[in-house]
Amino acid sequence: MTVRSGAPVRILLIDDHALFRESVARALSAERSFEVSHCASVAEALRIVETSSVDVVLLDYDLGFERGDRFLAPAKRLGFAGRTLVLTAWVSDQEARRLVREGVAGIMLKESPLSVLAEAVRAVASGGAWLDQRFLRALAGTEPAEGAESKATLSDRERKILRCLLEGLGNKEIAGRLLISETAVKTALQQLFQKTGVRSRSQLVRVALEQYHDQI
Repeated sequence: MTVRSGAPVRILLIDDHALFRESVARALSAERSFEVSHCASVAEALRIVETSSVDVVLLDYDLGFERGDRFLAPAKRLGFAGRTLVLTAWVSDQEARRLVREGVAGIMLKESPLSVLAEAVRAVASGGAWLDQRFLRALAGTEPAEGAESKATLSDRERKILRCLLEGLGNKEIAGRLLISETAVKTALQQLFQKTGVRSRSQLVRVALEQYHDQI
């Protein structure tokens, strides 16, 4: 479904962080061509799309105790015909591919300026797609064959460090347990960041649990 010419774009922002949600909704509402509502959970969002017309959903992937993609299939069953733009702090390349297969119209990072977000909303509302450059590179020609997983093989040291991270240990504690230097721990973590495409320890833990549980 695309927005009628001249009609305002009806936006639903789903995000569990009230300060971010309210700030972005207020900023977008300043544009005459946007009508913005917002909520904090998938359940609330489903109630809204069931009873109201929504053109574009801005969907946070990480909603605290639930994943935002749980909105997608139930919304379709309720007859939601709008477009979904994932607006997230981070998502792995593998998850990005899956989200695109499940029909989202785009993925963009929260670090983007508000002006870019407004541009993305207009593009998606008019029937186009919007992918942050990082995901465009990841998706272009790199999708694995059906049933196959594209993930790096971890070294023995990397597996041990991941186990320590899952226990909540800091760099100094990891170094002490593995009898290596803190510098070696930092180097190994940087290698893990590069292998898995993440940018923080918390993201690394999530990817380890979701994608590398068979190696650790």
